[in-house]
Amino acid sequence: MSLKSVVAFLLAVAPAVSAAQSVVPVPAANAGSAPNTHMVDTVDRVVAVVGSSVITWSDLAAAVNEQRAAGLKLPDDPAGQLAVARGVLNDLVDQEILIQKAKDVKVDVTDAEITPQVDRQIKEVRSHFQSDIEYRNELKNAGFGSPEEYRRTLFDQFRRRLIQQKTFAELQKRAKPASVTEEEVTAAFEKVKDQLKKRPAMVSFRQIVIAPHASRFADSVALAKAESLLVQLKKGANFEEMAKRESMDPGTKNVGGDLGWNRRGSDLVPQFEAVMFSLRPGELSPIVKTSFGYHIIRVDRVQPAEVKARHILIAPVIDSNDVHLAYLRADSVANMWRKGANFDTLVAKYHDPAEEKGILQPYPVDSLPASYKAAVADLKVNDVSAPFALVSQTGSTKYAIIQVVAKTAEGEYSLSEVRENIRRQLADEKQARALLDELRKQTYVSLRL
Repeated sequence: MSLKSVVAFLLAVAPAVSAAQSVVPVPAANAGSAPNTHMVDTVDRVVAVVGSSVITWSDLAAAVNEQRAAGLKLPDDPAGQLAVARGVLNDLVDQEILIQKAKDVKVDVTDAEITPQVDRQIKEVRSHFQSDIEYRNELKNAGFGSPEEYRRTLFDQFRRRLIQQKTFAELQKRAKPASVTEEEVTAAFEKVKDQLKKRPAMVSFRQIVIAPHASRFADSVALAKAESLLVQLKKGANFEEMAKRESMDPGTKNVGGDLGWNRRGSDLVPQFEAVMFSLRPGELSPIVKTSFGYHIIRVDRVQPAEVKARHILIAPVIDSNDVHLAYLRADSVANMWRKGANFDTLVAKYHDPAEEKGILQPYPVDSLPASYKAAVADLKVNDVSAPFALVSQTGSTKYAIIQVVAKTAEGEYSLSEVRENIRRQLADEKQARALLDELRKQTYVSLRL
């Protein structure tokens, strides 16, 4: 057993389900069977005393079984099994110490925090059975008299574990950070390098996204429609109903144009945000033009640095000819980029401000949207792609051009790539072990295994 298993337990929130023995998780207090035929004891004797509490053989057996269900393999020899049991017992001691320390650091857990987790666990377990009779029979086989008793036991389990998590987190805030040497990092890497998953293929890129522009005629039609709606609103028309009927913003149309609460510097378009924060509650804005179209804004409520507003969007109609012209423009931009045109200059002139300018941090290729994944497949570093379509959920189409900034093939991780992650993990483990060791000094502990 390592400290990592202690920390993993403290971070766990749900009891393990052992498919090998029973669909129903058996908590320590109800598990009387030994984890292995070489570890059988006919008496449920005390194996550890922690302060005023005891840990019994059945508690230990249940904890070993829980770890076996999670993948732990027991050695074949009795000496190896005993070593595993001692490791698990030390984990249980640490957990009990945290329970007892909770009062000192004023940690408490409410029923409201536990109930959703218990409900999810019961629902998941119940889903494995065709009928209530089958479910109740399995509960009895696992040592529970009724579903109500199982629920109470789960409540106790979850309460203990959440108390342990909260106590551990609170104590970590007060603990001194641990230092880690380069030798320790290297040794840890050598120990786990053969177990590491392969590094996925990674890519970094920057992009220019070209949006189609409506024709002058379509733009003038949209503006006239927005002005007509504004006149009706000023005459007393219901804003919410008009938004549901007329707005072309799919994200807010069905809720009457409601944008919720927004702070300055949020994701709103700058010109939209500037007008919104200039309005008083109940006041209608003039027509506001953005890259999305024409907006009418109404502020409902105001509080410091925050406003709650609604809007109606009237967007110019984009037809197939507009989309084709956007593709031609994107192709022209791609050619200029390949010939050495400055990226920032091209962005300022052609890029859709509603879109990101790329992903400059390494990103897994397999996690990219299909269109991006296909675009980067054959590109080398500094290559510029051909334009490719980005189709939104509403069916609108834009064209993206990307340039690969960095690209790494799938392969084995090197020490340099994981050094800082290993250093942080070792520091956390050393800090946690030091913290738990200090708590042991303050608590009466007697191991009797």
